[in-house]
Amino acid sequence: MGNDQESNARQGDPAELGAQEVFTEYRELLFAVAYNMLGTVSDSEDVLQETWLSWASARHDTIADPRSYLVRITVNQALRRLRQVRGGREVYVGPWLPEPLVTGTSLARVEDTADAVGRTESVSLALLVVLETLSPLERAVFVLREAFGYEHTEIAEVLGRSPAAVRQLAHRAREHVQARRPRYEPDPRVRRAVTDRFLAAALGGDLAELMEVLAPDVTMWTDSGGHLRAAHRPIQGRDKVARLIAAQHQAYGTDLRIHPVEVNGHPASLVFGSKVFGVLVVEVAPGSDRVSEIYGVVNPNKLSRAKGALDALR
Repeated sequence: MGNDQESNARQGDPAELGAQEVFTEYRELLFAVAYNMLGTVSDSEDVLQETWLSWASARHDTIADPRSYLVRITVNQALRRLRQVRGGREVYVGPWLPEPLVTGTSLARVEDTADAVGRTESVSLALLVVLETLSPLERAVFVLREAFGYEHTEIAEVLGRSPAAVRQLAHRAREHVQARRPRYEPDPRVRRAVTDRFLAAALGGDLAELMEVLAPDVTMWTDSGGHLRAAHRPIQGRDKVARLIAAQHQAYGTDLRIHPVEVNGHPASLVFGSKVFGVLVVEVAPGSDRVSEIYGVVNPNKLSRAKGALDALR
């Protein structure tokens, strides 16, 4: 909810003040639902604005369950927005990656409306990439079912579909996700150690060490949005990825530093010099200590939350 609405609510009647309090109570949940469906903060904030406007004008005495009502509005607004933005993502320059939410650092918690994802059920950046391949309805069902634990009957009410249709959507979405990303969550300490080893090699331009830490079939995605020189497609294979990273090291110099952070509730790294350069998320191959996937977000338009994290560290 924006500042104008907050000001109006403070000056309004008791009913409006009550509406604001209820909306504020569920705002973190609503943001998390919208973000997990959309993958960007600005779109999620727009969805919450539309949800607030709908909620503020509703007859609250007729609403038995405000939480369900607000989630239903948020999901349907997010579905509408997702269908609108899909076309733009198809013509995006290079790989499109979700906007990373820095939900914590080792020195300070980044307190922000976007911190909602860190305090509720979160979806990793890598899984959000897979969710981009689902249809909007499949994504809504998957997020509500897998991330927030909604029952099929509850999802049916939210989407205005039959429980049988929701079960079919959930089954199809789960199979699709499992085929592309089997469930595996490495020990955070292992992920941190592998990430640190990889970054030390990358920032040091150590090609031999890079070859050691990368899995043979490693894949690297770099989202620059056309603002920086970067590969316009995912790069796969240890040799290609290692040589690309070594070339980037030469292009961007040796003044970059790293700091461990938490992105979307999972270990990641903030890469910075005098300003934020990017956010890096590394996935570890199951049962190993080698990097299987690298997600680098260096598009400056997607780094506003990362800039806030850097300010908190300084």
